[in-house]
Amino acid sequence: MTPPDLPYDSFLLVSFGGPEGPDDVMPFLENVLRGKHVPRERMLEVAEHYRGFGGVSPINAQNRALLEAIGSEFATHGVHLPVYWGNRNWHPLLSDTLRQMRDAGCQRTLAFFTSMFSSYSGCRQYRENIAAAQQEVGDAAPVVDKLRMGFNHPGFIEPMVENVRQAIKKINGDGQTLLLFTAHSIPQSMADHCDYEKQLRESCRLVAESSGSDNWQLVFQSRSGPPTQPWLEPDVCDWIEQTDAAAKLERLVIVPIGFISDHIEVLYDLDDEAAEVCRSRRIAMARAATVGTHPRFVQMIRELVQERISNPSKRPALGSLGPWHNVCPADCCLYTPTRPGASLAK
Repeated sequence: MTPPDLPYDSFLLVSFGGPEGPDDVMPFLENVLRGKHVPRERMLEVAEHYRGFGGVSPINAQNRALLEAIGSEFATHGVHLPVYWGNRNWHPLLSDTLRQMRDAGCQRTLAFFTSMFSSYSGCRQYRENIAAAQQEVGDAAPVVDKLRMGFNHPGFIEPMVENVRQAIKKINGDGQTLLLFTAHSIPQSMADHCDYEKQLRESCRLVAESSGSDNWQLVFQSRSGPPTQPWLEPDVCDWIEQTDAAAKLERLVIVPIGFISDHIEVLYDLDDEAAEVCRSRRIAMARAATVGTHPRFVQMIRELVQERISNPSKRPALGSLGPWHNVCPADCCLYTPTRPGASLAK
């Protein structure tokens, strides 16, 4: 039996990783920044963000909760695949997880990346990480196939709409509410070689329309490159300040569409920094929750697994872009990260 003909026998959750305590913070950041040229001042700044949370990244507990929810969803619906979890930058590292899977007899696995949008750092780099881990484990390492991106899947859009509506209800007073969608900024040179912006704008449109709003804006956050390097803009805090100065903002819901869980970049950049900008300008603000372990989102992951196994003629997708590809083309999200820049906090 050649590897592509092997039946799927396992599921792998692939994520970024984060420190589990104060002693992990600097080694973790050094892993993230290895081979990159992010200013040291930025690294120390992000280290302080983590220390404000006791040196523990919330992403780890959130991934454990998601993995448990996926396992329960699988068991309830007859998907007989053991679930595993591996990270790019911190334990459990992908190489250790693939070695564990090999030792358990796994030969072919379906992987879900904790990124809903296509970019080098959100897709291709993870595939490169998996390939490097497979090489480290050796010839018996499991074959890993990635599930398609779910940026326009009903199982992502519907819970985001629910979260937006709940956030709108938290804001008292009259006036129209602006939906301010945020996503992680990436270098412009990376954005030029992927569909990141196109997918983001489609998701924003779908969520806004289903929420009954035509008043929305996409902004970015958490850039880490030097000022001389172009990254996607505008920055969320800059946009709030500049827009409020030009035309007074009254009611604002910030929607972290680019993130699936409330990790450091959501909690610090939005709940602290952006919220402080709004308080200082007396803007009524609420932050919509991420999908996290919302039952519909977990159901989507199970549906994507079953879809890949059974290969149905129809694959759910909202909007005009249609279902994304299962197998990435050779030049998909192609980018050579020789320029400064990296995503730091999760």
